Amino acid sequence: MRAVIQRVNRAGVTVDDVQIAAIGSGLLVLLGVEVGDDQRDAEYLAEKTARLRIFEDSAEKMNLSVLDCAGEVLVVSQFTLLADCRKGRRPGFSAAALPEIAAPLCDYFVAQLKGRGVKVQTGQFQADMAVDLINDGPVTILLDSHRNF
Repeated sequence: MRAVIQRVNRAGVTVDDVQIAAIGSGLLVLLGVEVGDDQRDAEYLAEKTARLRIFEDSAEKMNLSVLDCAGEVLVVSQFTLLADCRKGRRPGFSAAALPEIAAPLCDYFVAQLKGRGVKVQTGQFQADMAVDLINDGPVTILLDSHRNF
């Protein structure tokens, strides 16, 4: 399971010209589910996401988590995070889990965040979404349940 985590001042998702989710200060999480991922991957990433200390404290050091600063999280599924661009010019997506596997794991990831006390909103799985955000910093972190960066 792979996540791109962006610290944001605000973020939102629109589907068919209707805003379906919006958060203030917090994290935008773009989430990709890989073939072979399971609940342990979702639990690992949820714990990392909830406790990742990338918000500044009073000394302007990245020392606070989204929980510490009462921030919100917007989770948007994004299979393209699993793109393989090593051959040719067209990305391959064979590493991305099929929707019937990915959707429940995305839901489980969201439930795991909520279970840790995080306020969470989501995009719409498999929808053509417009995601808008104002980066804070910018701070962008890559997390992968299978690799260390």
